[in-house]
Amino acid sequence: MSPSRRAASRPIRVDAHVHLSAWWPEIRRTGYRPDLDYTVSGLLAEMERSQIDFALVIQLFQAASEEQALDEGRRTFEQSGGRLFPVATVDPTRGEEAIATSLERIERDRCLVGIKLFPGYRPFYPHDRRLEPVYELAHRRGLPVLIHQGDTLDGLGLLKFARPLEVDEVAGRFRDVRFVLCHLGNPWLDEAAEIVYKNPNVYADTSGLLAPPSSPYFQRAAVQCRERLETAIISTGLPGRFLHGSDWPLVELRAAIELVEGLDLEEPDRRAILGGNAQQLFGLPLRLPSQPREPTL
Repeated sequence: MSPSRRAASRPIRVDAHVHLSAWWPEIRRTGYRPDLDYTVSGLLAEMERSQIDFALVIQLFQAASEEQALDEGRRTFEQSGGRLFPVATVDPTRGEEAIATSLERIERDRCLVGIKLFPGYRPFYPHDRRLEPVYELAHRRGLPVLIHQGDTLDGLGLLKFARPLEVDEVAGRFRDVRFVLCHLGNPWLDEAAEIVYKNPNVYADTSGLLAPPSSPYFQRAAVQCRERLETAIISTGLPGRFLHGSDWPLVELRAAIELVEGLDLEEPDRRAILGGNAQQLFGLPLRLPSQPREPTL
């Protein structure tokens, strides 16, 4: 069955947090399995197996330049037939001129659906005044701003920059900008839930909460993770502001889907988290791009 025909029989699903980049660090070591097909076709094949229709591909601050990162995102969008939407990144530590140049390019790139910041990996807080032009552009273009929160893959990252509490100030200053707390602030899920509850312009994604399936005690850890995620969603009473995400290639797409499918929530809320919320927040299509007609036998 073609993707378009299958999607017609169920609500659209969106993975709001994946990475696919030439600058990803040591894929054989950091991917959830060493033989992962880390290509556009490989990601699309895994999406097919997990019945995921669209994904947001987040560009990396490790790219040699923002221009190369944007070019990579555009190629990925085109090669995927419009199913992998690019999210740009801006690094305020590169200086005012570099920020201005990045924003000029982001302003012109109509494929982009969001902007990602990496506090923790880079030494800045989300409320850093150097980021004000970023938030002004996000407001002007209606682009949500995704903010890395919590643990870092890089052991040299500084967690003090990546606590959800640090987003509270900027969410209050820029009420017309929509923010996404990536990874639900893991390990500070309760803190992230409070920031979502307090600020009507703040969302959270569920990416990166699971270890690889081969890790010790994976099943027990998955149960604990599901319970913590349920608590965060129920405590806010705002399932409409939570987005499904995997953090692929760190986490298997199917495992991330099962985490949300297993939540003790009403079915409409689970469906919204699996796709509807992201579809609305990022302005994604209501259906898959047209596919070539399948031959009849």
